[in-house]
Amino acid sequence: MRAVTISGDGPTAKLTTSQVEPDEPGEGEILVDVTSSGVNRADLLQRAGLYPPPPGAPAWPGLEISGTVARLGAGVSDRRVGDEVVALLDGGGYAEQVVVRASQTLPRPDGVDLVDAAALPEAVCTAWTNLVDTARLQADETLLVLGGSGGVGSMAVQLGHALGARVVATAGGPERTARCRELGADVVVDHRAEDVVDAVRAATDGRGADVVLDVLGGGALGDNVRALAPGGRLVVIGLQQGRTGELDLARLMAKRALVTGTLLRSRSPQEKAAIVEAVGEHVWPLVAAGRIRPVVHARLSFDEADRALGMLESGEAFGKVLLLP
Repeated sequence: MRAVTISGDGPTAKLTTSQVEPDEPGEGEILVDVTSSGVNRADLLQRAGLYPPPPGAPAWPGLEISGTVARLGAGVSDRRVGDEVVALLDGGGYAEQVVVRASQTLPRPDGVDLVDAAALPEAVCTAWTNLVDTARLQADETLLVLGGSGGVGSMAVQLGHALGARVVATAGGPERTARCRELGADVVVDHRAEDVVDAVRAATDGRGADVVLDVLGGGALGDNVRALAPGGRLVVIGLQQGRTGELDLARLMAKRALVTGTLLRSRSPQEKAAIVEAVGEHVWPLVAAGRIRPVVHARLSFDEADRALGMLESGEAFGKVLLLP
C-alpha cells in the first residue's frame, strides 16, 4: 500500500510517498481503508525526529483518520465490514490502510461527510479530555482558548460554547478573529494587536479566566498564570513557545490555582478507549445536531504532505488540514 514516510533527519527531513507492507488486524483490532487523514502539529515534530511513535506503531505519521472498515480482527463484535468510521491512532494514519483498536473508533457522525470526518477524532478527544476530565470546566465559567484558530483550538471554542462556558479566544488578525466568533467565541483577542492578559481581565471585570487551554507552553507561562481567576486551572497541551518558562509561585499560591500538562498519544489503550467512548456519548450528538462541526482549511493529496505540514508550520491553516490517498 502507499504511505507517506519520512526521509532524512532533523530539519532537512521530508515526507515522501512510498510502498509499505500493510498490517493484519489482531485481537480487538480492525483494518480500515483510509478515506482521509488529519494533519497535526505532532506530525511536524515526528518529521523532525523529535516525537517518535510509541512502540508497535507504524514509523510514518498520522494520528487520526476516517474510512471504511475492511476487515475485522478476532473478538471484534461492535464493528462490521463496510462501516464508515473515524479513528484515533497511535500513528500510521498517512497510509491507504491502517490497523487500529476497535475501541479507538467511532461511527462517522451524522451530518458529516466521510472526508471531513477525519478532522474530528484527535481534536475532539484532545479538547474533551482536557476541558472536561482535566480542567473540570463548568457552565458559566470563563474559558480562555489560546490559539482559537488551530485544529484543537477551533474545536475547543465550539465545545466550550456547547458546554455553556463563556469563551474567550485568541487569534491573529481580523479575519481569523471574526471566524472564531462564528465558531462561538464570546470575546476574541487579536494577539497581534492587543495584550492578551489585559483583554481577558477587561472581559471578565478583572477576575480572569477559570480555565486556560494553552498550546504555547513555556513562553506564555507567566502571562497565563496572570490571566487565571482565583481557583483557575491552566492546562498546557502544546509547546510552540518552548519547554521551559518562569513560574511565579507566589502568584500561583495566592490564586489557589492549578497548572498541569497533558499528552494524548502516550496514554494507555484503556485511557484512550475511555476518552473515545465519552466523546461518542457526549460530543457526537452535538456534532449530529450541528452544534459542533469539523473546521477544514484544506484537503490535499498524499503527494502534497510536506505542503500540508507547511500550512501548520507557517500558521496559515485555520482549523485542520486533511490528506487524501
